[in-house]
Amino acid sequence: MNLTLLGGYILSVVVLLLTPGPVVALITGTAARHGHRKAFATAIGTNGASLVLIALATLMLTGVVSLASIWLNLTAIVGSCYIGYIALQSLYAVWGQTKTVTTVEMVPSESGSFFIKGFITGISNPKDILFFVSFFPQFISITDQFSTSIMVLFLLWMVIDLGILSIYILTIKRWMPSRHSRTMELLSALFLLLVALLGVTYNLREII
Repeated sequence: MNLTLLGGYILSVVVLLLTPGPVVALITGTAARHGHRKAFATAIGTNGASLVLIALATLMLTGVVSLASIWLNLTAIVGSCYIGYIALQSLYAVWGQTKTVTTVEMVPSESGSFFIKGFITGISNPKDILFFVSFFPQFISITDQFSTSIMVLFLLWMVIDLGILSIYILTIKRWMPSRHSRTMELLSALFLLLVALLGVTYNLREII
């Protein structure tokens, strides 16, 4: 095993996941508004989306699937629009709260809906799409066997992804006072909206 390349992959994944993005904003906003259980369901959804992107990258490396760059741009645009939709929903919910209703009581939802929201956000996240399509293939030579390399990269991503997202969730649950949860969700929603606008603008310019 190429330990230098493996170390580079681990460092790249950690930096990617620690960098603020749509997934982190969604997770922190969900934790602040709905509690850690719903946030963990969302995190599992985003992790599942990442595994689908890994599978797509694998198919592209093996030549089974070939995607033109315009399709990646269109996918990113659709994803950015969905992220913007989630942001607007969150902003509407935050501004519509009353002082007599707590954040968690405001919107009673099933965990399944949070899993789906996390999955769709993850699968349409422009940052993750770019990473798996362009950057991920550079680490495929960590072992001499293609299938072994994919499995190692797959398992490392799953562990690191869920680990870092769990840290975000537990940090908000443990150290953020409940009175600041509305502010946290508002900031997360505004960040999601900014990411969505930048994503649409950038990819439209790439197409045009």
